Amino acid sequence: MIISTTGFQFISIIIAVCAFAVAAWLYKWVNAQPSSNARIAEVGTLIRRGANTFLKQEYAVLAKFAVIVAVVILLFLPKPIWNNNVLENVTMAISYLAGTVFSAISGKIGIQIATIANVKAAEAAKEGIKPSFMVGFRGGAVMGMAVVGSSLLGVAAVLMITGNTTALLGFSFGASSLALFAKAGGGIFTKTADISADLVGKVELGIPEDDPRNPAVIADNVGDNVGDVAGMGADLFDSNVASIAAALIMGASLDGGVSGKNTAVVFCYAAIGLLASIIGVATAKIGKNGNPTRALNSSTYVTTAIFGILTAAATALFGFEWRIWGASAVGLLVGVIIGIASDYFTDDSKRPVHYVANASKSGPAFTILSGISYGLISTLPAMVGIAASALIAYKLCAPIGEGYAMFGISMSAVGMLSIVGMIISNDAYGPIVDNARGLAEMGNLGDEVLETTDQLDSAGNTVKAITKGFAIGAAGLTVIALLGAFMSEVNAAAIELGLPTINGFDVMDPVVFFGMLIGAAIPAVFSAMLILGVDRNAQRMVTEIHRQFKEIVGLKEGKEGVVPEYDKCIQIATTGAIKELIPAGLTAIISTLVVGFVGGVHAIGGFLTGNIVSGLIFALFMSNAGGLWDNAKKYIESGHEGGKGSEAHKSAVVGDTVGDPFKDTAGPSINTQITVVSLVASLMSTLFLTMSLFG
Repeated sequence: MIISTTGFQFISIIIAVCAFAVAAWLYKWVNAQPSSNARIAEVGTLIRRGANTFLKQEYAVLAKFAVIVAVVILLFLPKPIWNNNVLENVTMAISYLAGTVFSAISGKIGIQIATIANVKAAEAAKEGIKPSFMVGFRGGAVMGMAVVGSSLLGVAAVLMITGNTTALLGFSFGASSLALFAKAGGGIFTKTADISADLVGKVELGIPEDDPRNPAVIADNVGDNVGDVAGMGADLFDSNVASIAAALIMGASLDGGVSGKNTAVVFCYAAIGLLASIIGVATAKIGKNGNPTRALNSSTYVTTAIFGILTAAATALFGFEWRIWGASAVGLLVGVIIGIASDYFTDDSKRPVHYVANASKSGPAFTILSGISYGLISTLPAMVGIAASALIAYKLCAPIGEGYAMFGISMSAVGMLSIVGMIISNDAYGPIVDNARGLAEMGNLGDEVLETTDQLDSAGNTVKAITKGFAIGAAGLTVIALLGAFMSEVNAAAIELGLPTINGFDVMDPVVFFGMLIGAAIPAVFSAMLILGVDRNAQRMVTEIHRQFKEIVGLKEGKEGVVPEYDKCIQIATTGAIKELIPAGLTAIISTLVVGFVGGVHAIGGFLTGNIVSGLIFALFMSNAGGLWDNAKKYIESGHEGGKGSEAHKSAVVGDTVGDPFKDTAGPSINTQITVVSLVASLMSTLFLTMSLFG
């Protein structure tokens, strides 16, 4: 059977629309769940208002940034406007703005549903674990369906309208640049509040985690939404768009246009991935006394199996290359393996968490040393997985013909991200049930409800570590594919200008090595800037919390009618996050431009290689170490190693405080950073080829 690329684009759009319909139904279902507790409704309103206030202020700043970048793109990309067809530059600028808008909408949808589902999940916990789990999961699934539907719709629409794969780079850069700042800003906000609330509340005063006396407690719950929901949604939207864009660029290069079999297979597999996620979400369930972690993981495995079966059937039906199917299957399999490896190092039922919890009895120094050690060890399985996936996909597809080896790697990335709808659903579940736990405590729903929400929250933390590992692994394969897309763009420009093409980057070339060293250093500097942003902001908030406990009479004692000034802490987190988010992102982008204009395309090849390797190690280490410390603290709080209030607990809280900006600010922002610099390199390839000092 033969279906044209346009036919597969239409099918992709139809499945994207189906995803929106499922998201709308799930939204309506969650919103219809009962909620009658006045205190929970009041706190839920405060959280929703704080999240929307932050998002509004953040998007106002990012809108100005996007307009400036769009003007630069209009003037210079893909070529200076005075040397090029004006329409091409206009198309690129509009595609960029479309990418930022789609990414922003993804974050907004996530906030909208998460701040409803948290209240409903808290109330549902009174009826048991099953109804509360279903509210949390279906709330997360609204975002999963909407984000992946948007990414597939956006890519298909841009290619159908423009007929130009280079415009996809503009769309992807728009998504990536906004995701970079959204993830960094949301991460700084959430960890500012989380660290401040923990240090003053738990460590200094010994009060519970979500005690309403703590002035930072509402800001902490707001942060779960702006960082872990809106930020992660934008991040995975960006990764999915980038992986599809890279595959389409290389596929079109091999096809000699945008209407060949290779571009068709990209759309076919991406559409099937979304369809598999829709089926997986629809079939997700849990028993009356079921295990939420098992329920979340089984949904992922079901979706994975459906994708494998349906893509195999499509490959046979439409006559696609089985080697390309093999590459995508390898990517998906390795994604699951990376998730399982992350689970081992972060699950509170596994040895590493138990060891760190035990080490905490000897003081916070041992908590941190053991956590860092296991975090570093945890990078090896994932890096081996990414390397093996790239190598197998490369070797598997190389016999098809010249250029297919790199296309195989890009399809491996598409395969790994094929079930991203389910991954986002699982990821957004985490902050929803985390908020539900806090709301249950502030609504005085009792110990039995808190025990239920603690179970749900623990599952959320474990699965979140898995989804972050999955996202980082996918970003690794995606940026390797983007390196191939960069070479395709450079060679297309070189042929047009009558210059030699490039087949690779020799690390013994001093220009390449120059770029590699600088590229490897950028993730370290980027991470440091974000963590310092959290540090400075948290110090300001701790000072404010101390002031309130000192000046508001009866607050520390919990006298009836005495309420802290929650808005002051929310404003400190908001102002500080917006102030700190721009410099780190600009550092990554500007360094790419400097290296490109100094060393040319060969230096950029080295820069991207160093950035990818260093960035993946930093991202995996920080995400896994942070998740490990978090669950070691929760393991102790559940009654082990002395339980709450013990010396081990105090040490574990310190470890968790160090891990917070690791796992929720710097770690997950790095994979967006390496995607952004890869896209900047591809967009600027012609300029780097013709306007460099040593190129």
